[in-house]
Amino acid sequence: MRETVTASELDLALVNALQLRPRASWSELSPLLGVTAGTLARRWDRLTRAGLAWVYAAPGREFTRNRCTAFVLLRCLPQERSRLLARLSALPEAATIEVTAPGSSDLLLDVLAPGLPSLSRFLTRELDQLPGIVSVSALFATSLYVEGSRWRLRSLDPSQMTALGNATAAQEPVRGLELDPVDRALLGELVRDGRLGLAELAERTDTSPPTVRRRLRRLTDSAVLTFRCDIASALAGHPVPVSLLGRVPARDIGTVHRTLAALPECRLVAAVTGPANIFATLWVHDLGDIQRRETALCARLPSLTVTDRIVGLHTVKRMGHLLDEEGRRVGIEPISPW
Repeated sequence: MRETVTASELDLALVNALQLRPRASWSELSPLLGVTAGTLARRWDRLTRAGLAWVYAAPGREFTRNRCTAFVLLRCLPQERSRLLARLSALPEAATIEVTAPGSSDLLLDVLAPGLPSLSRFLTRELDQLPGIVSVSALFATSLYVEGSRWRLRSLDPSQMTALGNATAAQEPVRGLELDPVDRALLGELVRDGRLGLAELAERTDTSPPTVRRRLRRLTDSAVLTFRCDIASALAGHPVPVSLLGRVPARDIGTVHRTLAALPECRLVAAVTGPANIFATLWVHDLGDIQRRETALCARLPSLTVTDRIVGLHTVKRMGHLLDEEGRRVGIEPISPW
């Protein structure tokens, strides 16, 4: 039976620091958080073993320029849902899977694929073989403005945030990076554990630590990958995930995306194909907060029409990491969208 762990203020500050700098060493974070590096290492090991927090590699902002992201809404037979979830979770293209409140969909999938042909195969050939699916609707992302690595716990004070932020100044990404077998081997290890050290990565990929260091710098500078520190629902205050579909004139898309991105509860904003051209995911405090947020948004953005609200009941898989009903990580089905 998994150990019950209660997160302290130090734990929350540590997670927030790793959201800002996921691969920072314990010695780098030690002065900022006011405890020894050994204490931070023990705290992190405790959190990860309890499934409360984890760091991993995910596609960076260059992904949508050359590869494909789709938000797939599935309707399914209730008696087939459990078996369907097990089959879907094993598919690497299904990066995130959420059970939703009955409505326009029963399941919401974030699907990542290297290109349109592979995305097409997933939507037709792969899904056609699965039992219990009644209907499939897909929204292709044309631009991804905000993704999950931008969401913050906000447990650090302003001076700590500034110190960490100054160490991660944005760089102009290197364009057109071609991945070779060493890159792909590194990505395969890092999607499982984004804090693996250089020596261990070198051993697992049959290279050297200097080679790993250069390759990681190249992959991050090109924005092929980013690192995320993710958390269980309990550490985030048990938020209610709600995805809003909206329609807005093309001339206003930039204003809408900037307004949504500025919200602390915003997890994702994308421009999508279909009758709705905006897809946004928020983590709100409670069900009543959904209407309050929507009302406030429409007051600020009069050209925005919200066409659907999809409430998440249980995230089964998030970027390849399997979650229990409390949102704790219990396993991994690695993604490989590159």
